[in-house]
Amino acid sequence: MARILIVDDSPSQLLGIKRIVEKLGHEAITAEDGAQGVEVAKREIPDLILMDVVMPNLNGFQATRTISKEETTKHIPIILVTTKDQDTDKVWGLRQGAKAYVVKPIKEEELVAALKEHLPA
Repeated sequence: MARILIVDDSPSQLLGIKRIVEKLGHEAITAEDGAQGVEVAKREIPDLILMDVVMPNLNGFQATRTISKEETTKHIPIILVTTKDQDTDKVWGLRQGAKAYVVKPIKEEELVAALKEHLPA
């Protein structure tokens, strides 16, 4: 069982993603914006992070960049889960340190495949 941090400012999205994560038998921890996501990542050191992009305070690109450059958290794989579906967004997200990019509305099988690919064995 992995510990997965879900960072999303939408309560309904947070709940939907949490259900998928828990259905797979993983533990879900949550944060409601990018700044809180960075704090929780540093404190909890999750096995993987699912990160929204469009959020208040610190957006997902900024939070991903911060987490992937921080010595204590740079090993944590980050999957961006966002409505931003342009190729330029995807390229930018991967340049910030994300390992994968899943577009909302989420297809459960796509999220499950990304989790399986990027969760540490």
